Amino acid sequence: MFDGVGGDGMRAVKIATIAMGVLILLGTTVILVTIVKRTMFDPTGSGPAAPEIAFAALLDEPAGTAIAGIAAAGDRLAVQLRGGGTDRVVLINPVSGAVVGRIGLAR
Repeated sequence: MFDGVGGDGMRAVKIATIAMGVLILLGTTVILVTIVKRTMFDPTGSGPAAPEIAFAALLDEPAGTAIAGIAAAGDRLAVQLRGGGTDRVVLINPVSGAVVGRIGLAR
């Protein structure tokens, strides 16, 4: 009978298959190590990067005022304030930290 591949041909196929399997394992290992390094460390390699503070804002509000909530409002931050008078909302520009508007109820 003729099996299509001789003894030497079959040996070459086995060697090629094993070599390709080893290359696939090495390549996968390199990719995984690279991904872990890039996600765990900053570009300088000194450790996890610290978060940056985008801005700081100091609100000049009456004593007894407390922040009840903060929400994004378009390109502004809406800060809901309670106490120290009537409830109100202060709009802040997150780039500069400046108060750009106030919303309140007249009582």
